[in-house]
Amino acid sequence: MARKVNVGTWFEIYVGDMDRAKKFYGTVLNEEMIDMELPDGSEEDMKMVSFPWVEGAPNASGALVKSDSVQPGAGGTLVYFTCEDCKVEESRVEKAGGKIVQAKFPIGEHGHCSICMDTEGNVFGLHSMK
Repeated sequence: MARKVNVGTWFEIYVGDMDRAKKFYGTVLNEEMIDMELPDGSEEDMKMVSFPWVEGAPNASGALVKSDSVQPGAGGTLVYFTCEDCKVEESRVEKAGGKIVQAKFPIGEHGHCSICMDTEGNVFGLHSMK
């Protein structure tokens, strides 16, 4: 069966300090993070902030989530953010309070990646073709 869309549709990065995480990702990705309105029935103290998205465009979007029921930390989901040159976003990580786990490295015909850690202890990837 030929697939017509990418498998990935949404991701969530769990955080302990929403303001700090929102500032970190906004700074590293040079994007405005978007406060989300939660649906009825959500946890009382739950907060969500969305990454920017383009309606109808390929790839997935997602959100930072602060929830008492799920804690942040390394070893969970690894999210990769698309970049024109991941070295540019990587250069902002430490200035924004994060750490570089593995500096930009080639992945053959699939481009390059950087592996980083955010201010909440979550590990994430940056991906670019150059």
